[in-house]
Amino acid sequence: MNTIVTAARGWIGTPYLHQASCKGAGADCLGLIRGIWREVVGAEPEPIPPYSPDWSEPQSDEALWRAALRHMRPVPLDAAAPGDVILFRMREGAVAKHLGILTATGNRAAFIHAYSGLGVVESALSTPWARRIVACFQIPAKDR
Repeated sequence: MNTIVTAARGWIGTPYLHQASCKGAGADCLGLIRGIWREVVGAEPEPIPPYSPDWSEPQSDEALWRAALRHMRPVPLDAAAPGDVILFRMREGAVAKHLGILTATGNRAAFIHAYSGLGVVESALSTPWARRIVACFQIPAKDR
């Protein structure tokens, strides 16, 4: 089993909590990725400043995408594999700022993410979700 997918599944059921990153207590989508990073890689690569729910939108700033590029290897969307981080643009013209971990590909494609009102869940990567993906990245796991 993929180390990152196993770690992500350990977060399922964690309540949604904006800016949090604590398994079982609360996480948002960035907090989920941060927590998985700590479990699989080690210390987080940079401090995360406080952010509001609409962060980076007024400036149309792709801050999350740039941060991902600083610390993870980009993967072509057609080569995405379980354990990769997927970045979503939730509406056309908006900045990309939702993250998840791909858990399966093909006919049963799925991903784990922290979603407001649901917490950390594993969801089918249905067409509405898939068409929102704008980038994919590989976490630099220790054993790679």
